[in-house]
Amino acid sequence: METKLKVSAIMLGVADVARAKKFYGEGLGCEIVQDYGDYVKCDLGEGSSLVLYKWEAAAEDAGVPAEGSGFRGTSFHFITDSRDAVDEIMRAAVAAGGTVVKKATGAEWGGYSGYFSDPDGHLWKAATAS
Repeated sequence: METKLKVSAIMLGVADVARAKKFYGEGLGCEIVQDYGDYVKCDLGEGSSLVLYKWEAAAEDAGVPAEGSGFRGTSFHFITDSRDAVDEIMRAAVAAGGTVVKKATGAEWGGYSGYFSDPDGHLWKAATAS
């Protein structure tokens, strides 16, 4: 039997779980399905989840040091069908406490995209499919 890679859950280590819960739940509309204080699980649909976990606890769980900053080599992408939807997700992220990292503009590949970060610096790209 061959195993195919599938993302079942994305876990983000965050400095303030309550702040992250508000950003993703109230600000970006994620449905909160579990809330244990320092661990919050959001349903992303289609069998995927976003887990918000206290930064230090996430590092301990992985067996790595909690220190570190800057680009972490990862970004999450929200792909949509319209420029208006890209602009709306960017506005929602800012209203919820996020920061525009790169303003949404036309891309050389014909699409439209921009980047925002959540309050803990996790990068999200909002883009059209083409």
